[in-house]
Amino acid sequence: MITHARSVITVCVLSAALAACGTAEAPRGGGRTAVPSTPAPSPSAPPTLAPGPAGLTPVFTSGPRSGDKTVALTFDADMTADQGPRAAQGERFDNPQLIATLRALKVPATVFMTGRWAEEYPIQARGIGRDPLFEVANHSYSHYAFTADCYGLPTIEEERMRADVERAYTAFRRAGVPDAKPYFRFPGGCYDQRALRALSATGVTAVQWDVVGGDAFATDADAVARQVLQGVRPGSVVVLHCTRSAAPTTERAIRRIVPELRRQGYRFVKVSELIGATASGGLS
Repeated sequence: MITHARSVITVCVLSAALAACGTAEAPRGGGRTAVPSTPAPSPSAPPTLAPGPAGLTPVFTSGPRSGDKTVALTFDADMTADQGPRAAQGERFDNPQLIATLRALKVPATVFMTGRWAEEYPIQARGIGRDPLFEVANHSYSHYAFTADCYGLPTIEEERMRADVERAYTAFRRAGVPDAKPYFRFPGGCYDQRALRALSATGVTAVQWDVVGGDAFATDADAVARQVLQGVRPGSVVVLHCTRSAAPTTERAIRRIVPELRRQGYRFVKVSELIGATASGGLS
């Protein structure tokens, strides 16, 4: 489900206005609908990165490796556009117990949500999006890969990439998420120059990671916890999953990870805080 970033574009921080309206594929059962692009920024718009060379979408991997021991836990809420029949048969692509545990432990986190997930679980999407402990970011609408040969995921055509991202933001708004962030995670973590170019007009910052949780399809929560604890450094971004059927051990691993990192002096933050810290503290 995930792979390491193939390139990292290191650039200065910019609170950029997001793209103007575009036309995206309509929801199931309807015709084509004019869909707004990513939301216009408010006066307190979250930090983003300036475009990279030739205007490519910038990529953020980790925060400053400073003495401030911060770490961002991120959770991918995956659901592919064609998995509706599996959900109807009872497969669970959500993980409410994980969200409840993060709340009980008072752990800020960033949830990278697909638009299809928000459609399937609108009450949960709205609850996460309105909880100040969390922030919602974009993981595409369809969870189709933006490159070929990406963990067996279906591949989206280049001309549909931007519309897919914009359609996810529309799904968030319809679910009642008030302030989805201008951060995007590529399905499977797979991207190339073509994908970065296709998304440049959306104004998003692509967010990767430097610590792989290894919870996808894992059955040993202790092994997941050990992998995270061994990989975390100041400024780390950890990728985990909020998908019960594909990552059933994540909640148990979190109950070990959080107390141990706190014992080591780490403070949990959202991705937006790490990106903001990059502006004032230097790039990693």
